[in-house]
Amino acid sequence: MGLVAEGSRIAAGLVGLRRELHQIPEVGLVLPKTQAMVIDALAGLPLEVSTGDEVTSVVGVLRGGQPGPTVLLRGDMDALPVVEETELEYAAGNGNMHACGHDLHVAGLVGAAQLLSAHQEELHGNVLFMFQPGEEGLGGAGYMLREGLLQATGDKPIAAYAVHVWSQEAKGIFQTRAGTMMAGSNQLHITVHGKGGHGSSPEKTVDPVPVVAELVLALQTYATRRVNVFDPVVITVTQLEAGVAINVIPNTARLGATVRTLSDATLQQLSRELPALAERIAAAHGCTVDAALVPQYPVTVNDAGRTAETLGVLGELFGEDRAQRLENPLMGSEDFSMVLNEVPGAFVMLGARPDDVDAENAPSNHSSVVRFDDAVLGDQAAALAQLATKHLIRTTG
Repeated sequence: MGLVAEGSRIAAGLVGLRRELHQIPEVGLVLPKTQAMVIDALAGLPLEVSTGDEVTSVVGVLRGGQPGPTVLLRGDMDALPVVEETELEYAAGNGNMHACGHDLHVAGLVGAAQLLSAHQEELHGNVLFMFQPGEEGLGGAGYMLREGLLQATGDKPIAAYAVHVWSQEAKGIFQTRAGTMMAGSNQLHITVHGKGGHGSSPEKTVDPVPVVAELVLALQTYATRRVNVFDPVVITVTQLEAGVAINVIPNTARLGATVRTLSDATLQQLSRELPALAERIAAAHGCTVDAALVPQYPVTVNDAGRTAETLGVLGELFGEDRAQRLENPLMGSEDFSMVLNEVPGAFVMLGARPDDVDAENAPSNHSSVVRFDDAVLGDQAAALAQLATKHLIRTTG
């Protein structure tokens, strides 16, 4: 029986696990309920299971019956602080939501562990299963790396793979690309300092609010005039804060923005120029600023060889029409980038849009109404298992 058929055979159990996880979403680096469910789901498999010290990570090691190197497979576990509005029977009710599909990632990786365990004696090497918390902005992958993830089998992995579901792509379509796959994520923080006073007498104050308003527009102009069009950036202002009383000009005003970059060169440019831009605009109004661009996640870069291998494996497994090469990078970001900085590998997107959702109006990942079709779980598990198996076979000959 092939892995696709085996994945189909265990799919119902994976769907059940995913829906249980969906009902108990936890946010951040500490996910005790989720961790316990993962450990329970792995019980009975021939894995060496360990947990993190600083975070509630789970690491599983499957040692193959034949000698060989190690391949890493990853699934993130955390949810978002979003109130779910899907009206699903298994919708969460605790104020959090698996709005990015990480519940599918967990279930899919558990499925891969089940499939590979059934073929343990045939494996030419080891498989390292990485269940990580804190992907949503907290760098959970970094914690796991610092705690020795890559030394779990005794040998540093030679390849790393992750599959991420995508609510706006057709169900069952795998997509990836060599080189830059996803943007780096950075945070821009600007605090403008002025001199507050009565709202009726702005001439007696140094008002920081117009400075922040001008900065919002200046940042958009900067992105289109100072950055190479072939190495684009996205600057999105998401936070504006100033004052608490309607008749009081505040002493300070604050701006926060997410900044997405596709290269280290552009990141270095923005790190110099965005604070300088804020300082000069503030100075024109008699204000001062504290401004900094803080790197969060690096650019996700897929290894060319591993990516070609991935597309070949997925094409053989599911048909070439379901293994597609993305033309352009995605401007979202991923802390799997930290793993790929250490281990050559590939990050793959998997379409999971339900059949009853119109393609043009499908909610995006992170929406409070987004839905994912968990019918993809059997194929997701098979894909991860096949990537590990084929790479180990190719490496050991």
